[in-house]
Amino acid sequence: MSNHLKSPEHGSWFGWALHGDGKTIGFGEVVAPEERLSWGRTIGIGMQHVIAMFGATLLVPTLTGFPVNTTLLFSGVGTILFLLATRNRLPSYLGSSFAFIAPLTATQAQGIGAQLGGVIAAGAVLIAVGIVVTALGRGVIDAVMPPAVTGAIVALIGLNLAPTATANVEKQPLIAGVTLLAIVLITVAGRGMLGRLAILLGVTIGWVFAWTTGGISSESREAIAAARWVGLPQFHQPEFHLAAVAVTLPVVVVLIAENVGHVKAVATMTQRNLDDLAGPALMADGAATVLAGGCGGSGTTTYAENIGVMAATRVYSSAAYWVAATFAIILAFIPKFGAVILTIPAGVLGGATIVLYGMIGLLGVRIWQDNKVKLTDPVNLTAAAVALVAGIGNLTLNVGSIALEGIAWGSVGIIVAYPAMRWLYDHVGEGQQSRQLD
Repeated sequence: MSNHLKSPEHGSWFGWALHGDGKTIGFGEVVAPEERLSWGRTIGIGMQHVIAMFGATLLVPTLTGFPVNTTLLFSGVGTILFLLATRNRLPSYLGSSFAFIAPLTATQAQGIGAQLGGVIAAGAVLIAVGIVVTALGRGVIDAVMPPAVTGAIVALIGLNLAPTATANVEKQPLIAGVTLLAIVLITVAGRGMLGRLAILLGVTIGWVFAWTTGGISSESREAIAAARWVGLPQFHQPEFHLAAVAVTLPVVVVLIAENVGHVKAVATMTQRNLDDLAGPALMADGAATVLAGGCGGSGTTTYAENIGVMAATRVYSSAAYWVAATFAIILAFIPKFGAVILTIPAGVLGGATIVLYGMIGLLGVRIWQDNKVKLTDPVNLTAAAVALVAGIGNLTLNVGSIALEGIAWGSVGIIVAYPAMRWLYDHVGEGQQSRQLD
């Protein structure tokens, strides 16, 4: 097999062809999505995918107060749903989306039922977007949400949470400092998978330091000891509150960008045209998010961490993702594991989230850079400036009895205002004048 993957006429379901002898990958060869290595090796690679998604997927429920085991369960179930919807042609793991951290944190006071209602609403909108993309093509996304808008929304979602991160650091500054230092050193000095696991390893180091220095309460230690080894995850029923839904819906913008980006990344790596899977991918992630929200889990998204594993191993077999999903589901039925995760102290969370929230914010800047968005353009500059300050300052205004916060105002505001500003600039203002001069 050459280094160019052959594209099958139809996606495979469970009949993975054995790649070569199932033991080796020749020079310049890759294992295609419809292929697999021996089951022993496939299980090993699947475990790598579990490790890659582990830290990020578990961190989201830890930060937002969601049941860890329940979120893990529906990440595995969601992954299986995604693989079925894309007919095993688009290898991916659906883990917890960081984009949900901000709205779920902002709505914690309303209770987990209201939070879950927001998750379901976001998933339902994503399904609708997937249907539209399937019918009209991916170009409709760029028309409604150009990079100037998408970048601003992603940036404000991350930076809106900066005060939460610093507040946790102030509670346990020494533990936070150790955690942050570990993450930075592993990120900078680590190579390969070590560097990709910097958050997970940094949190582990911070937790061990907290445990040995008395930073974890006796109540938390007793909770670990009392937790059973085998048991059912904790389920919750959703409730729908307009305020919680309005704060959560802007997350859909991030989910669209992540899913479409994943399709493009896998298409590049496998050297195949996968544009026809953009719509099904969005619908599958939306359905997985609705399912998770309906039972107590956090919303899902495709994971860049797992793309790193594929790039490192040259194995794009969807069979490995079935292994990863199955293992995640098994872990979800170990309550003691979830109890350990819930003992992570504020200082560890603060040290980790200073990095994570900043990364989410800078991801918006990266969207601008990758798409060459010109901030010298007064429309781009003004729209982004207003949206960012509304989000970072957490502008909170009441609409009737509903309190809407900065993420909602910033995101909805730029989506509505940007096209109007662009039209005015092009037809009335400086843009029209410049064309006349030309």
